Amino acid sequence: MSQSTTASAPLTMSFPDIDETDIAAVVEVLRSGRLSLGPRQEAFEEAMAEFAGVRHAVAVSSGTAALHLMVRGLGIGPGDEVLVPSFTFVASVTPILFEGATPVFVDVEDDTCNLDPVDCARHITPRTKAIMVVDAFGHPAPWTQLEALAAEHDLLLLDDCCEALGARYGDRPLGSLGAAGAFAFYANKQMTTGEGGILVTDDDDLAIACRSLRNQGRSAMGQWLAHERLGYNYRMSELAAALGCTQLARLPQFLQQRQRVADLYHQRLQGISGLRPPQARPGVTMSWFVYVIQLEEGRDRDAVIRALAEEGVPSRAYFSPIHRQPFILERFGDLSADLPRTESLARRTIALPFHNRMTEDQVDRVSEALGRALASS
Repeated sequence: MSQSTTASAPLTMSFPDIDETDIAAVVEVLRSGRLSLGPRQEAFEEAMAEFAGVRHAVAVSSGTAALHLMVRGLGIGPGDEVLVPSFTFVASVTPILFEGATPVFVDVEDDTCNLDPVDCARHITPRTKAIMVVDAFGHPAPWTQLEALAAEHDLLLLDDCCEALGARYGDRPLGSLGAAGAFAFYANKQMTTGEGGILVTDDDDLAIACRSLRNQGRSAMGQWLAHERLGYNYRMSELAAALGCTQLARLPQFLQQRQRVADLYHQRLQGISGLRPPQARPGVTMSWFVYVIQLEEGRDRDAVIRALAEEGVPSRAYFSPIHRQPFILERFGDLSADLPRTESLARRTIALPFHNRMTEDQVDRVSEALGRALASS
């Protein structure tokens, strides 16, 4: 798709960047007759392990599956508590619940929307076993402080870096921090396999366990239909893995394009009062997943979203915190008083249209409409 075609198309929140090399790779798999557990998966895993700077990568059907296998493979279960932000996507929490452990919701930093290490320390108990670190919106979490906290209390660090493919904390790529990391490749991510995810780790035993768990509990050397543990069907198809290989080869280009769009937004929003654009902290390399602005406290966020929609500009409230989801409220009660910054962010954040192929004219259109919406709200 050309830039001119994209410029004339309706604005969308996200848009997958697919070209002919991606299509050809998928067609080649279809013609091969080998659609699962084949050479493309192995090639994709090798390339992702190298990209993340780790020894192992285990390709699976989704980022949620990668997080679930991480939690299960590390032995987190009943009686264990896992510190986790509420200001995140639900998949950061559901694997903890799947395994019978207890999520303990922790507040976040106002500027990055990532876990607050001070609030993490406040919630540690003798039952705390791990911290689920989420690198929100592609911005690395405060890893130095979290690593020190984990070392002091002998806790596991699990990296939900599903939104942060290509981000770096200092000179360390995300995915190489903590016991393991999970990336996701849904169509709105930095690169896509349609659906899909991958677990990355330096832990040999965890990698072996997760390869078995994703494939119905079969071991690598086991006989056909011999299952050594309770497992799942979390396999990634050869079609998805082939797409992953071609997308990963273009990822540096994708990240540059996304940085270009973020820079355009930074420039256009400078003169608009009533909002704070997202910014990367010094010492980190952000991988732009979405572009989320914060409105001033007291602004009517929903009115701004409606005004944008009237001008044909889509936007989203981002996130609806997990502690306010109906099934969490039913189980844990109202936790809002313990999460003041999360509550504030949930009232004030808006995700704007954002993807690789956005043009300067499209960013102008969104920014101008946002300026008018804020002026009238």
